[in-house]
Amino acid sequence: MTRRPSGARVNGRWKSVWRRGRWWVLGLVLVLVVPVLAAGTALRLNYTGEVREGTRTRGKDAIWLGHAWVDGRKKDADLAAFAERIKGTGIRDLYVHAGPLEHDGTLPAARHPRARPFVDAVHRTMPGIRVHAWLGDVLAGEGPDGLRLEDAASRAAVVASARQVLDAGFDGVHFDLEPLHSDDRDYLSLLDDLGALTRQRKALLSVASHQIDPLPGAHSALGALSGSEKWWSQEFFGQVARRVDQIAVMSYDTWMPLEGMYGGYVAQQTSLALEVTPEGTDLLMGLPFFHEDDLGHHESAETVAAAVRGARLGLGRTDPDRERFGLALYVDFAAQEGDWRAYREGWH
Repeated sequence: MTRRPSGARVNGRWKSVWRRGRWWVLGLVLVLVVPVLAAGTALRLNYTGEVREGTRTRGKDAIWLGHAWVDGRKKDADLAAFAERIKGTGIRDLYVHAGPLEHDGTLPAARHPRARPFVDAVHRTMPGIRVHAWLGDVLAGEGPDGLRLEDAASRAAVVASARQVLDAGFDGVHFDLEPLHSDDRDYLSLLDDLGALTRQRKALLSVASHQIDPLPGAHSALGALSGSEKWWSQEFFGQVARRVDQIAVMSYDTWMPLEGMYGGYVAQQTSLALEVTPEGTDLLMGLPFFHEDDLGHHESAETVAAAVRGARLGLGRTDPDRERFGLALYVDFAAQEGDWRAYREGWH
């Protein structure tokens, strides 16, 4: 027969367990919570200080435009209103959605039936504005369906699609392929092939990029934990930037819960990107011209004002005299008057 322990022994045992449990809880706090708090404090401090004089528009900004401009829904009156809207802003490049690509890299011509009339109208009404065909697709790296960059035939089809939109009159081609993991050699190979085409055609090659590791190796750690990579290594970002004419950082959907943290994050991203982007490439930092509330994007935190100030802080601290720098506005159909006002007031 097993002898039951006395009440004193039970109480003593539970006190011992509780003491050990407290240390486990404290250990978890130190391992998980403290670094998060420290990182948040660092980002908030990164948002403080005065912005440097001269860190304003260089006339090299861009905006992503929706598909309605090339499928016939937008009319001449819409273009006239848009031309008035961007007058004096420094917007020089339009990334106009002309896709998406098929999963094999091809692009049905029916996706952009009004492309040439639109491009001609822009050139006629807004001299000096350049129009890029914005093409993209979901990559198959994190799921069974999507474009497979490891397939040489698919990459060749993407290049053929770029040739197709250049034949339609676009001044350049802009790619947004997601989710794109860091150190993807097939993507770099595709950019090499696209660059050969655009140089031959005297056209522009631009890309939308993932954010850069806020801490060294962050993309690898996240990939190991979740199978998904939110960030690129700074080295890979530089490899991409050296292959294109423009690189636009999608500096939104950052998970930041507070405006000060978000602004500090954009300042950090701007500095990291400036450090590895060659002088011959336009670097643009994305602005959140949209309004949603979910885990990745908090509308109250990711404001245009915070993004503009963060970009100016990063520019002033890292490369204040850099001319090939701008902001990229995402996206025209979701923008509100307050977004345009904050962009103008903060950047001009």
